[in-house]
Amino acid sequence: MCRFVIYKGTAPVQLSHLLTRPCHSIINQAFDSRLRLDHRRPMNGDGFGVGWYDSVYDEELGSQPCIFTSVTPAWNNVNLTRLAEKIKSPLVFGHVRATTAGSLSLDNCHPFVHGNLMFMHNGGIADFHLIKRKLQMGLPDVAFDMVQGNTDSEWAFALFLSMLPDPNARTFTVPTLRKAMLDTIATLNKYAEEAGITEPSLMNFCVTDGETVIVTRYISSKRDEAASLWFSSGTSFSEYAEGGHYKMSKADKRENIIMIASEPLTFERADWMEIKTNNMAIITPKMNFLQIPIIDQFYVSPADPTFTGRTTEFAREKGLLAPRKELSATKV
Repeated sequence: MCRFVIYKGTAPVQLSHLLTRPCHSIINQAFDSRLRLDHRRPMNGDGFGVGWYDSVYDEELGSQPCIFTSVTPAWNNVNLTRLAEKIKSPLVFGHVRATTAGSLSLDNCHPFVHGNLMFMHNGGIADFHLIKRKLQMGLPDVAFDMVQGNTDSEWAFALFLSMLPDPNARTFTVPTLRKAMLDTIATLNKYAEEAGITEPSLMNFCVTDGETVIVTRYISSKRDEAASLWFSSGTSFSEYAEGGHYKMSKADKRENIIMIASEPLTFERADWMEIKTNNMAIITPKMNFLQIPIIDQFYVSPADPTFTGRTTEFAREKGLLAPRKELSATKV
């Protein structure tokens, strides 16, 4: 299965400090995962993508993000290493792919882009072929024509675009992006119910317009855990020991850096906190981090006396979550 990482900071980060230098970077996780291990596809070698925004706005270049994708394994791409040493950005999306839906092609590599928006997905929409036609029929031309590949992820992005008042807008308010994401999940759940699909869908979605970041950790189930998702925040992210050992430092209460990742990028347990299942995480333009429960038919209140906890088996079998005993025992 795939995995992703998000960086947003008040100052730009050199991409190498996020993607290539840390010993447990997303690229190293692609072939040496510690918390997630997909026994069906133990390596995320079916391509990768990196998307970033310029540090300073240039009228000639515009405000759209830049995307670099490849179908080669990320750990074996010399161009990625070269670019990562020379590019800085205050907002970065990174994604490595182990294909489960769609062919191996550049068009299927995340992040997907439309205008100022970038979108990534980790997980899978169950029995997508049963709802694909219905989803497509409900899309406006601007969303339908955006799709270049054949993955469930890109069609989910098209559905998200259809939920926006103006998908070609340069910026969006936090409530607008939040509502569009909730409506996307609700619509996918509705289509699945109408098609009689009973297998849960794993919908760890993330989208940004270059200012706001919206991320979900979600599964259409009341009893299963979603694919893992973690966040870290602090004032600096730097190498403290040779060999690519990084840590998040907190000099004060400011959050100059916020990172969200499918699997932690460091082995420092105190650096990372788990985002709860069926929650939405928001990074606002002013660097506030919010966690909000997604209250729908699959939400279970912590105060529910009949709730005994979610099981990890479903996501673990798909290589998207470690067993709970490993999560508690592993030094992240």
